[in-house]
Amino acid sequence: MAGTASASPLPPWGNALAGATSAVLANAIVYPLDIVKTRLQVQVKRKKSDQEPLTTNDTHYTSSLDAIKRIFEDEGIMGLYSGINGSLLGVTSTNFAYFYWYSTIRSVYLSSQAIPKSPGTAMELSLGAAAGAVAQVFTIPVSVITTRQQTQPKGDKKGLLDTGREVVLSDDGWTGLWRGLKASLVLVVNPAITYGAYQRLRVFLFPGRANLRPWESFLLGAMSKALATVATQPLIVAKVGLQSRPPPARQGRPFKSFIEVMSYIIEHEGPLALFKGLAPQLTKGIIVQGLLMMTKERLEILFIILFAYLRRVRDSKLQQLANKAAVRAKEVMPIVAR
Repeated sequence: MAGTASASPLPPWGNALAGATSAVLANAIVYPLDIVKTRLQVQVKRKKSDQEPLTTNDTHYTSSLDAIKRIFEDEGIMGLYSGINGSLLGVTSTNFAYFYWYSTIRSVYLSSQAIPKSPGTAMELSLGAAAGAVAQVFTIPVSVITTRQQTQPKGDKKGLLDTGREVVLSDDGWTGLWRGLKASLVLVVNPAITYGAYQRLRVFLFPGRANLRPWESFLLGAMSKALATVATQPLIVAKVGLQSRPPPARQGRPFKSFIEVMSYIIEHEGPLALFKGLAPQLTKGIIVQGLLMMTKERLEILFIILFAYLRRVRDSKLQQLANKAAVRAKEVMPIVAR
């Protein structure tokens, strides 16, 4: 975000466009890590006594590198990009909605202050949580479909629409597209912590700076995302379990809540398994957030310049029209006077 006390010179939709564009670029670069972290988070190690597989994909990965190697061997290079169309659609919609509502809510808050000043940490977190909650309600169906696509076993791959149809035709019906909404609403603390920490760290490390260098934006984005990811990892794992296809061991019965997912994981693997997939989640999150904030700062500047140019062009055309109207009026006036 802008990080200044005054309102951003960009309109909310301008901030949203910059944020969504940056997020798509950053997520596209590290998408294979997204596949790996999802596969690691949804898997539950099978014991010899288990009659049925405990996860949809019975392949068990021992590490991020092992997952990349085996996915590549089993599914080819495209296996590492399974579901990317839906994922980037979700990234675009989620980030556009988030940055739009964050900018709007933050601008309203700043304009309501008698003496404009940067919001405190608690207020930054509240603003981020409110924006995140609104964004999640509208964009979670894409997240559900993408998670299903990422965890589909080889030979059962489906496209975006077919996967969405599979969700709708399940026992949940249309409400299945909003599966994990409660967990997602709780997880709005993740971007809230991320952007709240970003604002606080920016004020602390780079006080009074209106614009940051690319590496400074990357550093702040990476640090803030690392804090948020560690704090919310158990909920992230539970959300993936809620949104993925029910494991065979549950005989098609989907999980009803993230508490049930957590209990299932703890029962079969212990409490530390709630942090599985943390390494790729952190790596992906740090790179994405660092690139996002670095490119967003640059895009905001470009958009400000572009909007200023467009305003000048518009004002110039309006002035030309006004001049033509004035000349025409002078030509007509003598006729009227006679």
